[in-house]
Amino acid sequence: MTNDEATPESGRQRSFRLHNMAVPARPLEPSLYLVATPIGNLGDITLRALETLAGADVLACEDTRVTRVLLDRYGIQNRPYAYHEHNADEAGPRLLQALAAGKSVALVSDAGTPLVSDPGYRLAQSAIEAGYRVVPIPGASAPLAALVGSGLPNDAFLFAGFLPSKDKARRDRLAEFAAAPATLIFFESPHRIAATLVAAADVLGGDRLASVCRELTKTYEEFRRGTLAALSARYAEVDNVKGEIVLVIGPPPARAVEEADIDAILTDLAQTLPTAKAAAEAARLTGLPRKELYQRLLDMKAGDGR
Repeated sequence: MTNDEATPESGRQRSFRLHNMAVPARPLEPSLYLVATPIGNLGDITLRALETLAGADVLACEDTRVTRVLLDRYGIQNRPYAYHEHNADEAGPRLLQALAAGKSVALVSDAGTPLVSDPGYRLAQSAIEAGYRVVPIPGASAPLAALVGSGLPNDAFLFAGFLPSKDKARRDRLAEFAAAPATLIFFESPHRIAATLVAAADVLGGDRLASVCRELTKTYEEFRRGTLAALSARYAEVDNVKGEIVLVIGPPPARAVEEADIDAILTDLAQTLPTAKAAAEAARLTGLPRKELYQRLLDMKAGDGR
């Protein structure tokens, strides 16, 4: 990015096109806008995102060729400039200079929500530290699309990005999450998915439920659901996996808890929490139904004369 590349173009039309109708984009306040873009299907973009892309003084992206396809689809004339992990040290300060000059800067990744496993985090952090306003423009997200399509529990989930490429490091990382009472979400590459499933089955247990979510929102979108053992066996037989993958792994099965342990847990929690909250926390710890634990705690208190 050269000195003048972060300077807004003069004379360009600030609008976007919907069904052959030009829609004007309102002026943007000077801020850093983090704009979510489609993860595959170009129809998955919000009107607010289109208006932001068209109206921003400066538009930064990972790959100008990828972003240009989206801009052309919606008739947006804004010129994208590259900001990625290989030029962040140079391009980042240029974008901050644009903010300092009172310009609006929009940042997009190649797909999905910026800052999720991409170098946009560095730019956002620098902008916040410098006192500039950072505005999220929400939209498509591969982790959330995979989660809701997987059929696995979604009341608590943990997104952990990409696992390490080396087998030992990958297994060590999986072990860190083994006991987490949440559904786990990882990005994975097609040529590593088979090895990752083997490692996950070994470390987390072959009976753990999972879903391999491939090519989300695209023509050949696919969800392969089953136990880690079954999925591991299946992908061991597939030689040429293609497409972008999100691996979703369900939480560990509820462990068997002795009756005396349940009472001890409830008694301990009830000392500092109201009855309903104590029952809810006990349900999270034991995997037992909250209503059952709530009634059990009421009975315990009644037996104690409280």
